Amino acid sequence: MEYRRLGRSGLMVPALSLGTGTFGGVGRLAAWGTTDATEARRLLDICLEAGVSMFDTADVYSLGESERVLGEAIKGRRDKVLVSTKATFRFGDGPNDIGSSRQHLLAAIDASLKRLGTDYIDLFQLHGFDAFTPPEEVLSTLDVLVRAGKIRYVGVSNFSGWHLMKSLSVADRHGFPRYVANQTYYSLIGRDYEWELMPLGLDQGLGAVVWSPLGWGRLTGKIRRGQPKPEVSRLPQTADFGPPVPDEHVYRVVDAIDEVAKETGKSVSQIALNWLLQRPTVSTLIIGARNETQLRENLGAVGWSLTKEQIAKLDAASKVTLPYPYWHQRGAFSDRNPPAV
Repeated sequence: MEYRRLGRSGLMVPALSLGTGTFGGVGRLAAWGTTDATEARRLLDICLEAGVSMFDTADVYSLGESERVLGEAIKGRRDKVLVSTKATFRFGDGPNDIGSSRQHLLAAIDASLKRLGTDYIDLFQLHGFDAFTPPEEVLSTLDVLVRAGKIRYVGVSNFSGWHLMKSLSVADRHGFPRYVANQTYYSLIGRDYEWELMPLGLDQGLGAVVWSPLGWGRLTGKIRRGQPKPEVSRLPQTADFGPPVPDEHVYRVVDAIDEVAKETGKSVSQIALNWLLQRPTVSTLIIGARNETQLRENLGAVGWSLTKEQIAKLDAASKVTLPYPYWHQRGAFSDRNPPAV
């Protein structure tokens, strides 16, 4: 397994991490999977054998059950794993059970530590941007948590570029911990990350921790032009809160992947993941797996590389019209606004 620096930090992370959204199976995330502690321990065994040592979760995944199951699975080998979790989304009925206030973050971290059965979190990320809490309050709270040894590195998820840059400016001004990770949606059928967040990551030293690298399950090889949608899939049950993608765009990208698959002998998902691993700023891809078969297939995305010609073919098939002002920057002033990739 290849290890990469997480942004501009000193932390090394595996190129692939395991997402544990399938752990627990409570509430609407039951459609993702219902992995219990015994099954989770087996998946972690396979991951560690392959060098995958980072495991990502969040307090809201299965209403805390994902963290609890992960905690059971890492018991006795905490020193061999990196634990990544998130908070800020609503977790309770009270007025302070949401957001990035000092009140909520302190309570959320303590609750996550208890469920995970550990006394520290390797990477803690804000799950979303809270426009009602001043960044000074957010970052000073994270500073307290880092100094207390409860978290070691900090990052964000689902922030826009100005959210991130404002927060980094506050961190620099006051000497608070800087965000080193941006857990972001990025895939061959969702390349919005390249417009602003990737250049920001290059400039400010944030590593991309990529969620849903297979486009919410659309790049698993089960969806193709002219074929019926799979009967067994999480997509129909969860599409309403996943990234929207027109069917024709998916088909066009999968057509190109199928061409590359014939040349490489690799699967659709392996090619989609390998493409991401060759993009700038990408530190790790969060892969998910309902079972051992899916996990082993996704692990096959490392140890080889697409050719420049194959990457160009996939780039062309997945290209979309950029929104303003990015199309203008690429056209009228591209020599001073070079694309990040």
